[in-house]
Amino acid sequence: MASGGGSVASLWTEVNRCGQNGDFTRALKALNKILHEVKDDVTALHCKIVCLVQNGSFKEALNVMNSHSKVLGSDVVFEKAYCEYRLNRVESALKTIEGASEQTDKLERYDECKAVYTDLIRNSQDEYEEERKTNLAAVVAAMSQWEQASPDSLGLPESTYELCYNAACTLIGQGQLTEALNKLRQAEEVCRVSLADDSDVTEEDIESELAVIHSQMAYIMQLQGRTEEALQLYNQVIKLKPSDVGLLAVTANNIITINKDQNVFDSKKKVKLTNADGVEYKLAKKQLQAIEFNKALLAMYTNQADQCRKLSSNLQSQNPGHPRPVLIQVAQLCREKQHSKAIELLQQFSDQHPESASGIKLTMAQLYLTQACDILRSIEDFKHKPGMVSALVTMYSHEEDIDSAIDIFSQAIQHYQSKQPGSATHLALVREAANFKLKYGRKKEAISDLEQLWKQNPSDIHTLAQLISAYSLVDTDKAKSLSKHLPSPDTMSFNVDVDELENSHGANYVRKKAAKVTGENLPKDFSFFSGKLPKNFDPKVAPDLERWLPMRERSYYRGKKKGKKKEQIGKGTQGATAGAAAELAANRGKALRCPFVALPMNPRWKSPAGEQRKQLMLFWPK
Repeated sequence: MASGGGSVASLWTEVNRCGQNGDFTRALKALNKILHEVKDDVTALHCKIVCLVQNGSFKEALNVMNSHSKVLGSDVVFEKAYCEYRLNRVESALKTIEGASEQTDKLERYDECKAVYTDLIRNSQDEYEEERKTNLAAVVAAMSQWEQASPDSLGLPESTYELCYNAACTLIGQGQLTEALNKLRQAEEVCRVSLADDSDVTEEDIESELAVIHSQMAYIMQLQGRTEEALQLYNQVIKLKPSDVGLLAVTANNIITINKDQNVFDSKKKVKLTNADGVEYKLAKKQLQAIEFNKALLAMYTNQADQCRKLSSNLQSQNPGHPRPVLIQVAQLCREKQHSKAIELLQQFSDQHPESASGIKLTMAQLYLTQACDILRSIEDFKHKPGMVSALVTMYSHEEDIDSAIDIFSQAIQHYQSKQPGSATHLALVREAANFKLKYGRKKEAISDLEQLWKQNPSDIHTLAQLISAYSLVDTDKAKSLSKHLPSPDTMSFNVDVDELENSHGANYVRKKAAKVTGENLPKDFSFFSGKLPKNFDPKVAPDLERWLPMRERSYYRGKKKGKKKEQIGKGTQGATAGAAAELAANRGKALRCPFVALPMNPRWKSPAGEQRKQLMLFWPK
C-alpha cells in the first residue's frame, strides 16, 4: 500500500515535469498509470483531457468527458465545448456553453494568457504574427482595465488600428485619459485609411467598425465631465444598431449612468439592450457585475422596490464581500423609512467583512443622524418649539431632505395657528418657512406663507415684493395686480445726505460723477485735434469725455445685465427648471448616494483563420 502511494506520487512528479516541458504524450502515459491505480481521480482525469486536447485528440478527449461525466460534473464544461467546436460541432458547442450552470474563472486568467502569448511570439514565425501581437496587447489592456495592473512595456507596434485601440485601453486603465483619447483618434484615422483601400467596404461598414472606438472615446469624455459630448457619441453608436451585443450593452449602460435618476424612461429602454442574448459571453465579469448593480439602482429610482430587493439580494449572494449590493439594499430601506433595519443590515455586514468597515460605518453615522431626527420629532413636548424646529430643519437640510424640512415648518405653523394665532412665534415661523422655500426654489409653496404675512402687515413692502416675485412665475396677472400696492418712487425717497454717505467709513469705493458737457460748450472746430480722427466721428455729437476711463469707472456704467441663470434653463428632461432641480435634489437626499458605474469597452482580439484558430485558452489544472 505504501509502495503504491509512493509510486503514484512519483508519477505525479513525472506529470508535472512533462506538463511544464510541454511533453503531453509522456504526461499522458504517466496519467494512464495513475488512473489505473486510482480510477476516478478527478485531477488525473482533468489533466488527461488537457493532454489529449493539446495533442489534437479531440474525439478521445470527448469520450473521456462523457464516460466520466458523473465524476467530472461541470468542471470541464469549457473543455467539452472547445472539443466540440474543434470537431466542427458548432451547435453542440453552443448548447454546452449555454447549459453551463454558472460563470467560471477559467477565462480572465490574464497573467497566464500573457505568458502563453509572449512565448508564442518569441518562438513562432508565420503569417499570424500580427494576430498574436494584437491579442497580447489585448491581454495587457485587460490587465490594466480590470486588474489595475501596470504591466511592463512590451514594445508592441501600433501599425494597425486594433493595436492602437488596445494601447488606448491600457492608458485608460492607467488613468491617462488625455493620452488615451489621442491614441483612439489615431486608431480611428488608421482604421479609415486601411478600410478606404477596399472598394467593397461602404461608409456604413466603416462607421460600424469605428463604433467600438467611438464608444470608448465617449467613455473617456464621460470621465472627463464632458457628458453632453459623450451622450451624443453614445447615441450615435446606438443608432448604428451594431451586431456586437457586448458593444451595445456597454454603450447602453453608460447612457444609463449619465441619466442617473433623471430621464428614467429612456434608461428603462436602454436597459433592455443589456439583457440581449449572448451578452454574458461578450463581457468581462466586472462589466457584467457593474451592469447588474446599475439595474438594481434603476429599479430603486423607478420605485420598483421588489425588483430592487431581488436584484440586490442576488448580487450579494454572488459577491458576498462586495459592499455595493448591501448599500443598494440599505438605500431602498431608507426610501421606505426603515432606518433601524438599514442600520442593522450595515452592522451585520461590517462585522462579517471588517475590511470594508470604514466606509460602512460612515454610512451608519449618516443613518444615525436621520434616526436622530425621527427621535427628536417624536418628543411631543418640544417638537414644535422654535429651537427644535431650527435644529430639525438644519439637520434635514444637511441631508438634502428638503421635503421633510418643509414638513417640520408646516406642522409647527399648524400648531401655533390653532394655539396662538397671530403671535410673534407664529409669524416668525411663517416668515422662516417662506424664506426657506424661496431659498430652495419652492416659490409656489411659499406663496401661501407670504400672503399670510402680508395680510398681517400690509405696509410690509419687503414681503409684498417677495410675494410679487413668487406670483410672477405662477400667475402673472396676480403679480401685476399686487404690484399696484407698491408705493410710488416719490414716496420711497428719503432725506439722505449723499456727500456724508460717500465720505463715511464704510464707503470703500465711490463712483466719481463727471460733469455733463452740453452742446453750447462744445468747440465748433475740431482742427486742434492732432492725429487721425475716428471713422465714426460726428462733429455734431459731443465726444465721450470718459472714453479713456475703464468702463467700470464711467459715471453711466450700471453693471452687466443679469439674464436668466443657466441653472434655470431646462436640462435633462424637457421643461425642467431650477425648482424642479431642487425637488430632485431633495428626493436624492432621502436615499443614500449609490452612484451608477460607467464601463470601458473591452480590448480588441484577433483570431487567425483555419485550423490554428483557438477561441479558448486551456491551462493545466491547478
